[in-house]
Amino acid sequence: MRGALPQIDMQFSSLSFILAALLAVAGCSKLAPPKPESPAAKVTGDEVQFATASPQLEAIAIDTAQPRTVALRHLTGRLYWNDEVTVHVFTPVGGRVTAVLADLGQVVGRGTALAEIDSPDFGQALAAARTAVANLAALDKQNTRTKELFVHGAAAQKDVEAAEAAYVAALAERDRAEAVLANYHGTDQSTNESYELRSPLAGVVVDKNINPGQELRPDMMLGNVPQTFNSLFTVSDPQKLWLQVDVAEADLPALEPGQKLRVRANAFPDKVFEGTVEKIGDTLDPATRTIKVRGGVANPNNLLKAEMYVTVDVEEAVDKQAAAGVEIPASSVFMVDSQYFLFVQTAAGVFKRQEVKVGLEADGKIPVFDGITAGQKVVTGGALLLQSIVNPAN
Repeated sequence: MRGALPQIDMQFSSLSFILAALLAVAGCSKLAPPKPESPAAKVTGDEVQFATASPQLEAIAIDTAQPRTVALRHLTGRLYWNDEVTVHVFTPVGGRVTAVLADLGQVVGRGTALAEIDSPDFGQALAAARTAVANLAALDKQNTRTKELFVHGAAAQKDVEAAEAAYVAALAERDRAEAVLANYHGTDQSTNESYELRSPLAGVVVDKNINPGQELRPDMMLGNVPQTFNSLFTVSDPQKLWLQVDVAEADLPALEPGQKLRVRANAFPDKVFEGTVEKIGDTLDPATRTIKVRGGVANPNNLLKAEMYVTVDVEEAVDKQAAAGVEIPASSVFMVDSQYFLFVQTAAGVFKRQEVKVGLEADGKIPVFDGITAGQKVVTGGALLLQSIVNPAN
């Protein structure tokens, strides 16, 4: 009997432990009842509806679609000389440069001498003009004398006619020779072969590729070697620059001549230069699918330089702002089978998928031209979650 008592005590202790554990579990179940499952989202066609307290609503961000006030933003452009106020000066005669009279940055007027050239070509044209003038004077006298002789019966009619024909031919030759000389900006009163290369336009010398002693040819502008193709001088008005911008095909409807441009350069980040759209190209680049747009930029302080790269904002025309659509974060839009969609909030906890027509993304924003209007609530975060609920296959 004594040997059986310890065994009974051990059994009693085991039963007590099991009973205590069951009581503890029962007590815990009373303190923390299981949470009820959240009701599933209701899907009706392209519309998703959540219960008011659905935790999935916490993953959805909403923003308001804003009207677009600027059609194209932060395009890259290149500045270059305005061809309407720019001239590239070549020499029409061959010869050796004896003096360079103009330097970079110099303001010149129309007809200002830029360089002097010792030119046999100019000397030949000068000699031809002088000879033509002398021949005309001699034939003029001969014609007059022949007519006087004819009046006194000392000359035949054919002599008068021959003298008149010779005079007319000499007059034509004189006019031709002086026209050639005038094309060189010279006259038959010049005294030597020194030819003055002059500026056809008023402006500023912005480029110079000429040195004293340099040998020049009149066909330099026809050469295909860069050293010979470069003009001797470039005269332009640096306060009137042209701007070239490559615009995407999708943004073409938003452009028209006369729109205002806001131009910024990295060298002057705190300055905005004003410009205007002047011409829109007629040809689409097949490689980049862009269209070249030319604008004019005012440069009153000569801060901007030709061949400088700039960023350009094109302001939307007032009469087109209604058709410019709205602007939303790019995270709102997703693609399904080559079509663009987003979700709009139609009521509290209710979201509807909407097909939209969009433009090109820029700075995290994307323009929407059709499908939504300004003021609508757009899902900017969680759009793919809603899409997985509406159409799990996509």
